[in-house]
Amino acid sequence: MTSGHLQSFLTHLDELRSRTLKSLGAFILACFICFYFAGDVLAWLIRPAGHLVFTSPGGGFAAVMTVTMVMACIVASPVIAYQLWAFVAVALKPNERRFVYVFGPLSLFFFLLGVAFAYWVAIPMAYKFLMGFSSDALLPLVTVDNYLGFVGNMLLAFGATFEMPLVLAFLAKIGIATPEFLRQKRRHAIIIILIVAAILTPPDVASQLLLAVPLMVLYEVGIIFTKVFQKKDA
Repeated sequence: MTSGHLQSFLTHLDELRSRTLKSLGAFILACFICFYFAGDVLAWLIRPAGHLVFTSPGGGFAAVMTVTMVMACIVASPVIAYQLWAFVAVALKPNERRFVYVFGPLSLFFFLLGVAFAYWVAIPMAYKFLMGFSSDALLPLVTVDNYLGFVGNMLLAFGATFEMPLVLAFLAKIGIATPEFLRQKRRHAIIIILIVAAILTPPDVASQLLLAVPLMVLYEVGIIFTKVFQKKDA
């Protein structure tokens, strides 16, 4: 490695460290703010489940902290998204960097769209489906930490995976993906989507389909996005 390459690597490393620290600082600040509202949000989150229980003295506090951290991820997401795209912009050409100002806000929009879809559609349907297996001989006793783990994983999984159209559009913009390529790889993409849905959601078919089906739709939306950016470049 030449001295020039080493200097470039160290510069990128410093940039990554700076962006990471700023994102972490935004998350910690959001935690302090969200902790004040966590109790009210917790009551709102468990409304679909009715009453929950905790089985250890610190269970209630752990539940409040879980809600605090999930809320902080959402509240700090604009700063985190900006820092991520700002870091990516360093590796782009000058004429490509202006698209960061477009993709940054859009990434936040798609993340919040995924969170909203998870809370109002996916979580109630999945929870109702899973609770449907209870019976007189099999009574559900859901603890608050298990429930919040389920809700938190669903919110973050949907928020992250709803970024797919934007990621595909960005890859098209920098010349890595094309509409033709994405159409040719549609079958492979469906298999990957099913695997990702199985990993990110609880081990039941309903939850996996609730994530996989929107992702398939978003993949098609991503193809449309790549067409739009391809026409603009032409």
